[in-house]
Amino acid sequence: MTNYHLPQILVDPGKRGERGIRRLLFLVGAALVSLSYGSPGTSYAGPLPDELKESGVIEHLGAQVGPDDYSLTDEDGHPVRLSQFFGKGKPVLLTLVYYQCPNLCNFMLNGLVTSLKNLDWSAGEKFEIVSVSIDPTETFDLARRKKEGYLRAYGRSSAQNGWHFLTGSEDQVKKLAAAVGFGYKYVPEEKQYAHSAVIPVLTPSGVISRYLYGIEFRKSDLRMALLEASSGKIGTVVDRLLLFCYRYDPKTRKYSVYLNSLMQLSACLTVLAFGGYLAIFWRRQRKGASTECLTRL
Repeated sequence: MTNYHLPQILVDPGKRGERGIRRLLFLVGAALVSLSYGSPGTSYAGPLPDELKESGVIEHLGAQVGPDDYSLTDEDGHPVRLSQFFGKGKPVLLTLVYYQCPNLCNFMLNGLVTSLKNLDWSAGEKFEIVSVSIDPTETFDLARRKKEGYLRAYGRSSAQNGWHFLTGSEDQVKKLAAAVGFGYKYVPEEKQYAHSAVIPVLTPSGVISRYLYGIEFRKSDLRMALLEASSGKIGTVVDRLLLFCYRYDPKTRKYSVYLNSLMQLSACLTVLAFGGYLAIFWRRQRKGASTECLTRL
């Protein structure tokens, strides 16, 4: 069972005093950045703290991640290229985190596992997950331990080859973060990185299809984002029909029923049903007429 740990300042407000309060405000500010950046028509009310000014998200929808490739290291210490995780016909969830993060990253990855367990599709079968550390000091052995822990929590064997925990040099990770519009900044006073809770959803060819914001995700939102990124190539016929009826609302950052599409689909189904009824009726009429002619003969 996944354990969620509250920051110490919430457990013992007097223990760290002013530094603890500052840390709490830092975390609240990071959460506000996650909720306010990236979508049209939304903005953060009031001036941002200096450490959060560079940690927002600028959406690059429709952009190809690259075209330059990125040299990274997998959880077994082997050099890999980011392009290795594309071209498999599966959409990719990209998480930019750091493995020693004491707060937001843990909440985010824990929440992702909870959301994934509600989905009947599994990582490694229908989609890939690529987690990349934004901390250049983190090594592959730490990434391996994190992978082992999250795979145990997820509990699906296919994720062994479908969820990748990577590390990389500062310049490579910064280039990747810039390509997807993910801002982050190291705050020395807190010994933490300021960043947003967001997951870019990429198509099988590495094009940015959608951004998912928050800690946990509704089953329908996660499913629709993956279905949309795959252009309907994963899922059933029913899923493809749902994709036709749903649209992503940038204001609520959720998928909702698109009435025009729903009415069009209803009209089509009505025409098909009526046409089928008429076809059966006319067929019976012709059959009855033929029988009557044979009887007369």
